[in-house]
Amino acid sequence: MKKTKQMNYTLLLAAIGSFVVAALHLAIIIIGATGYRYFGAGERFAQAAEIGRWMPSIVTFALTIVFVVCGWYALSGAKIVRGLPLLRPALYFIGGVYTLRGLAVFVELAAQANLFYWREAVRPQDPIFSAISLAIGVCYLLGAFTIYKTP
Repeated sequence: MKKTKQMNYTLLLAAIGSFVVAALHLAIIIIGATGYRYFGAGERFAQAAEIGRWMPSIVTFALTIVFVVCGWYALSGAKIVRGLPLLRPALYFIGGVYTLRGLAVFVELAAQANLFYWREAVRPQDPIFSAISLAIGVCYLLGAFTIYKTP
């Protein structure tokens, strides 16, 4: 019996997540210093954007491209677009990076609860950003495990 190509909805969610993150990075470029501050890029980036320096926009646009490529790999794993090279390691790597970034949610929540001394204040939105990253990473990893599981 011929095996049919079945779409992986977990990787579709991962792709959507990556494309939303890419769109948010474009929005940060458009918003400028306020966007850089809100999303935690750092005061130096925000100040550079305020005085019209190009570097924050260039770095942020480069990150946008990275997130679009990540989304494209997820679409490839979901069987929506043609297979990309090194798909398996790429999906695991991307999922791992998102997941590691997202694990900061636990440290941030502990810091907000004053469970230990924290040098800098954790902003209310930081655990939300980390949780979103964790969710996207888990989608990548679950989707990759589903595709590459051994029968």
